[in-house]
Amino acid sequence: MRECIDAMALALQSVAEGASILPLRTVILLPGTPNAFAAMPAVLGTGPGAALGAKIITVFPGNDATPYDSHIGVVLLFDAENGGLQAIADASSITAIRTAAVSGLATRLLANPDAGELALLGAGVLALPHMDAMCSVRPIRRVRVWSRSAQRAHDFAKRARTKHDMEVIVCEMACDAAEGADIICTITSSRTPVLSGSWITPGAHVNAVGASIPTARELDTTAVRASRLFVDRRESAMNEAGDFLIPRSEGAIDDTHIRGEVGELLRGSVAGRTARDEITLFKSLGLAVEDIAAVRHVYEKARASGAGTPVALGGLR
Repeated sequence: MRECIDAMALALQSVAEGASILPLRTVILLPGTPNAFAAMPAVLGTGPGAALGAKIITVFPGNDATPYDSHIGVVLLFDAENGGLQAIADASSITAIRTAAVSGLATRLLANPDAGELALLGAGVLALPHMDAMCSVRPIRRVRVWSRSAQRAHDFAKRARTKHDMEVIVCEMACDAAEGADIICTITSSRTPVLSGSWITPGAHVNAVGASIPTARELDTTAVRASRLFVDRRESAMNEAGDFLIPRSEGAIDDTHIRGEVGELLRGSVAGRTARDEITLFKSLGLAVEDIAAVRHVYEKARASGAGTPVALGGLR
């Protein structure tokens, strides 16, 4: 996780510097269902050292009740010199780890240094990676978790206690998890708010992760309006982030409510937290450069160690 956080920092700084090509994702909604098929291409960096590729995924929210992940697909990594396909990676694993790593990076940049009470709203595939990420950047003492599925919350708590040897409390209500927390991560598939601004303690940092379309949000308008808001990329947020777009449509905020991008925080071109009691909010959408950076990191480690399964594609024998 620490390695992935560092890789995400380099990728997002590249975006802020204009050194990457990153079109908006293409999403096809399947008629009569909440399901989608999406393609996310990107070029990370410039010149011979650039990495290019795409994530191709299906998003089926109803899979929460099945053996399948809600996000299924592959990340493809290509060589920038000759266009050869270098790697095919499981998008479920890559997405879960890099998403949590970006939340960890935002938390490292924005949360109070002594933040130790963590609340997880959601206990699905993103829960344990997010706990790993938060523990990597802050001295987490205790975790409170809530899920619409009590069984899933208890299953997560059992795995988390074993891995991290710390107190993990299952809460019956989302407000019980969020109130008094120093860090809150919303990692649900909900299309309506699961976090109310009235529950957020002054000084808390929030990572809003689960919603990624204009009509869905996990935070209510009060929570967004009361927060100092940062995003992974402005263009993506202004086109895809319901957590931002819905309060804006209500007239509660305007475009200036976005204070900056994570890459700009890394470059020092925008200010992050300005007071201990300030509420900071990171709205994560997930960018293709994050997937490409994560797979490149894995690919380089695999080549060095001799791991992976070679496949002849694209004329290379």
